Amino acid sequence: FWLKRVDCLVQASTRRQPHSSGSAPLQANMVKISVLRDCLNGIVNAEKRGKRQVLVRPNSKVIIKFLQVMQKHGYIGDLEIVDDHRAGKVVVDLVGRINKCGVISPRFDVTLDGIEQLASN
Repeated sequence: FWLKRVDCLVQASTRRQPHSSGSAPLQANMVKISVLRDCLNGIVNAEKRGKRQVLVRPNSKVIIKFLQVMQKHGYIGDLEIVDDHRAGKVVVDLVGRINKCGVISPRFDVTLDGIEQLASN
């Protein structure tokens, strides 16, 4: 029974998608490159639309620490971490104080004087 089930799963995962040229490559799963960038883009877009809350997913330790710093400085309200036994979610209360925020990539070590130069580039 288990061997049949595994064989069926292997066949289903290697099945080709129909394509107009006839020989399509296998479908690859997309991977999120920067979850912090997606989080901050979602927050900025929700701020621009005048939303009061935004749901951020997936969750990570870096996102939580970053949002806690933003909360400490008064840019966002409360954080509610939702544990769904997967990647997790965060519900962020917005207070309307964010004009623009983003990620400096790759994550350079930057002195306080060099932040404005990187932001202008």
